[in-house]
Amino acid sequence: MRLLKSQIEQRTGAGFATLMPEEPEDMWHAYNLIQEHDRIRAKAVRRVTKQSDAGSTSSQRIALYLTIAVTSTDFDIGSGQLHVSGKVASENEHVKMGQHHTLDLELNRRFTIEKADGWDSVALEMLKEACDTDRRAELWAVVLGEGTANICMITEHQTILRQHIEVPVPRKRKGGADGHTKGMDKFFATTLSTLLRQIDLANTSTSTHAKTLPLLLASPGFVAQAFLQYMKAEATRTTNKPLLALIPSVIIAHASSAHVHALSDILSSPAITTKLSDTKYARETALMDKFLTLMRLDDGRAWYGPREVERAVDKGGVGRGGGVLMINNALFRAQNVAERRRWVKLVDRVRDVEGGEVRVFSSLHESGKRLEGLGNVAAILTYPIEDLDEEGADDVGEAEGEGEMVI
Repeated sequence: MRLLKSQIEQRTGAGFATLMPEEPEDMWHAYNLIQEHDRIRAKAVRRVTKQSDAGSTSSQRIALYLTIAVTSTDFDIGSGQLHVSGKVASENEHVKMGQHHTLDLELNRRFTIEKADGWDSVALEMLKEACDTDRRAELWAVVLGEGTANICMITEHQTILRQHIEVPVPRKRKGGADGHTKGMDKFFATTLSTLLRQIDLANTSTSTHAKTLPLLLASPGFVAQAFLQYMKAEATRTTNKPLLALIPSVIIAHASSAHVHALSDILSSPAITTKLSDTKYARETALMDKFLTLMRLDDGRAWYGPREVERAVDKGGVGRGGGVLMINNALFRAQNVAERRRWVKLVDRVRDVEGGEVRVFSSLHESGKRLEGLGNVAAILTYPIEDLDEEGADDVGEAEGEGEMVI
């Protein structure tokens, strides 16, 4: 995401930011930034009907800039399309105030966002992350089976299935495996050519700021290992220098199946987490594993659910010396303004007052989905605090995510 212009008052949060999304990941950032009641200005195409003095009417589609007050957003993860609906909020000679319109935000098309309640600390942090050009894909992964492959790009915020491949492979037969071998060679060739188009090694190798991202190959049995051998042979045969440079970064892992959902188990295994320790995804997975380990110990250092975590913060338990607040970014998309402010206030308190660490998980990562099952918020405490789930139960209604958790 490129920040074209920004005028934000630091004290009040009033102001606007003009942004240019440049790649699919940027549309995810835009989706998280845009809230109900915000004002969005972007180029739109609208059918306008005009009536002449003689009474005849004519209709034509024209391009114009519209400002709308947001009422809803619709984000298609697969296509990366973001549709923002709302009411026209500024005068325009072609469109009346208050009319409904949907803006289609697209790549390489600028838009301006003005926050209805000002830019709070979480929104400013999201804006900073969105415009950080060093934060892109963290890992490529290919989950394979015999004749099936799923090529995925894992970023800081989401796991994206870039390509699904299926090639018929004959079964092995007694007395000869020529058909099976030829089928697997064809499957490997298709998978490799598709993978190289997705990764675009040519541009990566010529970029002075690019780094070689890890490539994870996972499968049941020995398919991943066989594909790696095929990659090495092809890189040597074709003298493909970018591909040869990629080989050392390849990591082999066992998968329970060839489906994308097998990635969650793969990436949570200690062996893989260690090798991918520099990625945000792996750090969050390791943090979630640590939380669940403390939950099993039941020593009062791990709590989840809105009410329990807020009480832990009130008692100073999520502060310096190891306190960690884990919160799902889905909470910051709450349509209820008071609900959103509740979580922004909690984040500010832990980070700025208590001195604890705050980790905002992505709801599109497996770690974020695991946190969602815990009420979207959890905490590792600096010191044990007992009975947070019992104190004041008569005064406060049951909160989302409470109850016993079976691990």
